[in-house]
Amino acid sequence: MSDFSVTWSLVRGRFDDAVAGLSEEQLNWRLHAGTLTIGEMMLHVAGVEVSFITQLQGQEPEGFAGRLKQAATEGVVNENAFPFAVEEITPELTAEALSLARQLVTPVIENPDPYRGNTIKSALGPMIDGTGTFARLAYHPGYHQAQVHMIKSAPGYPG
Repeated sequence: MSDFSVTWSLVRGRFDDAVAGLSEEQLNWRLHAGTLTIGEMMLHVAGVEVSFITQLQGQEPEGFAGRLKQAATEGVVNENAFPFAVEEITPELTAEALSLARQLVTPVIENPDPYRGNTIKSALGPMIDGTGTFARLAYHPGYHQAQVHMIKSAPGYPG
């Protein structure tokens, strides 16, 4: 198991724990206009993972995985519409997204060496090498875990 894998497993596990058991109402509650809901954040985290891993492997995801890849950027780092409508964002859909992404990431992040020299386009735009990709993957869910905490502790959040 790589150091990246240990970090990602810990950080992703804490993110998963923070979003576990939320209702549809809680997933879709928006703190402020122009910010992600927890449900959108879950799809975004899964989307970044799908995007990064499939790029490292030289693959183009299709179907649900392809829509998740769009959630890495669309409506998050640009002004485009988020690729999932609020009506679609359910506990079942978000759980499926996180599970699919975990299945894609785990075998690659546990053995990162073959991918370190590969280059991908990050969700924020710059090109990064495989080592940079794994560093970002390991950290990314933690950034959003903090946002989830802020949303869940905000006045008016459905309890």
